[in-house]
Amino acid sequence: MSIENIAQSTSILHEVEEGIFVFQKENESNDYENVSLDIKQYFIQFHFCDRGAVTFVFHDGNYTLPLKEMESLLLYNPKELLPVQVRLAPEAALFSLFITIGKFHRLFLEESGVIDFLSPTRKNQKYYTSSAISPQLSVILHQIRSTHLHTSVYPLYLKAKVYELLSLYFNKNQEAESEACPFLSNEENVQKIRKAKEIVLRRMTSPPSLQELAAEVGISLKKLKSGFKQIYGESVYGFLFDYKMELARKWLTTEQYNVNELSLKLGYSMPSHFIAAFKKKFGTTPKKYIVTKNTL
Repeated sequence: MSIENIAQSTSILHEVEEGIFVFQKENESNDYENVSLDIKQYFIQFHFCDRGAVTFVFHDGNYTLPLKEMESLLLYNPKELLPVQVRLAPEAALFSLFITIGKFHRLFLEESGVIDFLSPTRKNQKYYTSSAISPQLSVILHQIRSTHLHTSVYPLYLKAKVYELLSLYFNKNQEAESEACPFLSNEENVQKIRKAKEIVLRRMTSPPSLQELAAEVGISLKKLKSGFKQIYGESVYGFLFDYKMELARKWLTTEQYNVNELSLKLGYSMPSHFIAAFKKKFGTTPKKYIVTKNTL
């Protein structure tokens, strides 16, 4: 399995265990980016776009398949190579999971009658389907992307999250669980929460108060708090804090800005406040973080 990144951005290919790989890609530029992955035909492909939009290109550009924000795509073709050629819009994020058909059969041996493409009649047929990313899946994707653990324990964490992702993706009772939650079954409320997220990220240097944010998106303060937690797994300001610290980490890594410049860009009135926040998140100061990265 190989990767070709046409542009500078954040991308990670990781082997979770034998037969399972994950690929993470974030387009942080203002231009479209193209990514190519050589995938063998015995891999089932799961693609999740939870931010922005991506377009899959097949047969040398003769066929394209768009994937909008909060949509997923499952691809499998046992008879021919199915390389991944994808075009990411600016600020788009893609999480892909690749699992061999043999590994998948062993994991879901007892569910072969429930999962469509595992049925005997589909055993050697190509298969693809798209579906919406549920709030539960969105939380897992955000956790994988934003969690920073020591390298010794991260593989175990990622493996657990991948298994959790698969179990929720194929959970046949998921729709019933969603209906049991009045908030998540209301698509209008879900869209308002997503709008609230976009607002706080766009105005991260001077975010509105929770009351102002609730009024702006047209939802009660109580529903804003509970809904944001359900969809993104964190409070509004907890989500914003993680987002800002992740930006800081990336900007420090690329040496785009110094500490003083970062403080201003992230909305901190004093560099010392930013340094304290960074240390709280990553356990080290920005300066020590840069030194450590440069020595690796």
